[in-house]
Amino acid sequence: MRRAAWAALAAALLARAQPEKLRFQPSGDEFVFDTGLLKGKLRAGGRSLGLCSVVHVPSGAQISRSMGLFGHYRVFSANRRYGDAAWNWPSQARLLPDGAVEVYWPAAEGRPLRLWAVYRWSGAGELDLETGAESDAELPGFESFLASYFSEDFKISRAYAGSPPAWLPADPAHGVWQMFPRDPQALALIQDGRWSYPPSPVNWALRPVLAQPIGLRRAPALDLTAVVMAPREECFAVASPHQTEGHYSIYLSLFGGTLSPGRRQRARARLVIAGSLEERRIPELYRAYLAAIEGR
Repeated sequence: MRRAAWAALAAALLARAQPEKLRFQPSGDEFVFDTGLLKGKLRAGGRSLGLCSVVHVPSGAQISRSMGLFGHYRVFSANRRYGDAAWNWPSQARLLPDGAVEVYWPAAEGRPLRLWAVYRWSGAGELDLETGAESDAELPGFESFLASYFSEDFKISRAYAGSPPAWLPADPAHGVWQMFPRDPQALALIQDGRWSYPPSPVNWALRPVLAQPIGLRRAPALDLTAVVMAPREECFAVASPHQTEGHYSIYLSLFGGTLSPGRRQRARARLVIAGSLEERRIPELYRAYLAAIEGR
């Protein structure tokens, strides 16, 4: 399908909700949302968390748990980890004129970098995130590890990987914690020692190379699927514990290159939550996403 057709499909997807529904609303030190399909809050308790207390409006089912969806978790550079989690760093947030929310994390002692994140609804079940990073020092192998924690209904976890491409499950037979790298070069980042630091070090079981940076969590009993995706050049791995491990989570490893002083870089990602979504259709949604962000 030509790019114009993908752009038309993307436009149709964006039209699922009325524009006024696709806005965050300030509520104290939090931001609330109700797109008609999903409702919940951003920055619960004023912390730099992702979407929390997320409910699927038609069914009333709770979707998120723990630290929420699309939260900035660990931050690394080559063989180095910056604190425990970005959601524990001091941060500020403001509502943008179009109803998006911008979060800002300033630099601090031992952390010579600044982060920005803009959360924006592009459809009733589609959240776009742009993460910006800037440093006062050269940071090779920079990574922002983006985390999503779902309810226990989301028992199926898969990544779009292998050749030919297929939806490969995070089966327990392959280990507790599993990572699908973008390419062989990404292995050097994953294995450079960044995951050995406490608290909670992780020994990743390496799985086949990604066809595209797309992963999913599916809740069969709810007929709901959550898909995470990112442009290939801005995401170097998709990770997940095995399907029914207690975190019920999925992650994107964003950035992956050198963060140079004075040069702000960005990495984008999208979260889609939909009912009756066939897996064979998800690559189409991914191509529509890429067409929609082309030139932004």
